[in-house]
Amino acid sequence: MSKVAATVITGFLGAGKTTLVRHLLANNQGRRIALIVNEFGDMGIDGDLLAACGVSGCREDDIIELANGCLCCTVADEFLPTMQALLDRVDPPEHIVIETSGLALPKPLVKAFHWPEIRSRVTVDGVVAVVDSPAAAAGRFASTAEERARPDHDNPLEEVFEDQLAAADMVLLNKTDLMEADALAGFKAGIEARLRPGVKALATRMSVVDPLIVLGLAAAAEDDLDARPSHHDLEDGHDHDDFESFVLHLPTIADPQALEARLIKAIAGHDILRLKGFLAVEGKPARAVVQAVGTRMERYFDRPWKPDEARHSRLVVIGRSGLDRAAIEAMVKG
Repeated sequence: MSKVAATVITGFLGAGKTTLVRHLLANNQGRRIALIVNEFGDMGIDGDLLAACGVSGCREDDIIELANGCLCCTVADEFLPTMQALLDRVDPPEHIVIETSGLALPKPLVKAFHWPEIRSRVTVDGVVAVVDSPAAAAGRFASTAEERARPDHDNPLEEVFEDQLAAADMVLLNKTDLMEADALAGFKAGIEARLRPGVKALATRMSVVDPLIVLGLAAAAEDDLDARPSHHDLEDGHDHDDFESFVLHLPTIADPQALEARLIKAIAGHDILRLKGFLAVEGKPARAVVQAVGTRMERYFDRPWKPDEARHSRLVVIGRSGLDRAAIEAMVKG
């Protein structure tokens, strides 16, 4: 029997991973695709967004959401049982897409495909890293020369970003519409210089790329782990104590624009890495989605509220450890 192909989609918080998955589903050409979506924090947003995408490849029972932790740290407890359940279905998927948390290291997840229960039945077709090009080009993940010179230097953002690039079989330089052509060319050349031989970097907007390329890399990534170095190769896992998340519960929103202004102020004042969630807007029958990467914010209505659905406003806040939750909540609620 031929193995089921699996694609691991990695990339930092807000790079465009869920947008890529949505694009792959909308253009799946009739293949049975199952999704495993993992998020950092105890409230999942991405799985709900994908379930609401309204395309034929988005059957809700094909979307499995694993929240409250990174798959790279919960492989045995959550990932392997989930994979086995998918493979044991009467109509198993033809392709499995795994969207990792933006703080996950891809290598430990790929290593899990060596488990006997999985190795004989699944191959890692490829690891695809999605990059927020404007953020990376602006030095969001980089350390300065002065910081590197310190003996106690530690930059967990940089380590996660570099690990994701090192594990990749393809890199999507996303959000290129937000960059000038010259800046993009220089950034692309710099990223390509850091990649393993043969790994391509493609410039994308809204994560649009030919699905046949992304889902047809045939890399068998589990067989060449030694070629994919990690900052954490000598460790059993990696420590997420550098990051934290919490959920903001808000009342029905009367003035979304005023809320957006308060959110941007809170993000800038507290170095929030990622903010996303749903809003119940006064007088509106549809659910509003809020997505923010740094102070770049997007707000739109994605679907009508369901008749039996509680209309709550909830936002997930992710940042470096030490976030002042009380101050952030007070600033957002005004």
